[in-house]
Amino acid sequence: MSDTSTGAWAFTDDRGTGLTAARRPERVLAYVRAGAALLDLGVRPVAVYGSGHDGELLDPVKAGALAAAGVPYLGPGRTLTHARVAEAGEVDLVVDVTYDGKSPYALDEALAEGLAAPLVALSVGNELTLPAIVARFGELAGSLGAADAATGRVADAEAALRAAAGRGGLRVLALSGAGPEQVHLARPQAWPELARLAELGVRLLDPGPGPGANWLTTDWEYAVGLAPDLVLFDSRANAVPPHTVPPGARLTPWNPETPPSPPAVARFFQDLTAALEDPAA
Repeated sequence: MSDTSTGAWAFTDDRGTGLTAARRPERVLAYVRAGAALLDLGVRPVAVYGSGHDGELLDPVKAGALAAAGVPYLGPGRTLTHARVAEAGEVDLVVDVTYDGKSPYALDEALAEGLAAPLVALSVGNELTLPAIVARFGELAGSLGAADAATGRVADAEAALRAAAGRGGLRVLALSGAGPEQVHLARPQAWPELARLAELGVRLLDPGPGPGANWLTTDWEYAVGLAPDLVLFDSRANAVPPHTVPPGARLTPWNPETPPSPPAVARFFQDLTAALEDPAA
């Protein structure tokens, strides 16, 4: 939040860290996913950076509206230097995500300390529901001066998705390809957006017991044996396109790092609704 009488800014992130600044931050450096969400919410980052999975070019699947808005991409966060960040100009706030509620995911805290900029880490892990994650990004954007984001579009998209899921009853499997020998099958309750789909009536397949908190890593034969009707495949640049398509199944892209903003979430639900309603089913 910001104190309008003094211009001071304060915000407590999802690590429980209280952050303050003498004035409301205006020049935000953000992890791609966080930056795309903030842009949707009315806060334009001065630059964004990637994760250890990203290369030197911005992944268009993860970018949201960042590229169209001309927001510079600085490369993977762990490789950033003060000199590289300086190319984007002064930074007075860094925004990352956290999966464990303890550490920023994509950037070394030491870099933010060297920039003398507070580092906000917002949770995108399964300790929060998808609506709560979206709300937290809205709270941060509001503290930075953005107007409240309309949520009606999400509610409408959820209603349409619930109706489509109820009519079709298709079995849906979410996965990330790892080549001809391996595939990572998503555990629905480990992913807030997939857990929300299940709440809305989508019949998500659980890959079953085995190692891995978020994914079960197995072979394509096992994935085929689950007999999905629809496959949500990880479409990020670091993932491999599906090597094998289960007989009779249709494919639709899935971004496991969908920006946590009402517009992005609504688009995700709308796209899945269209896939569920495909007349080819």
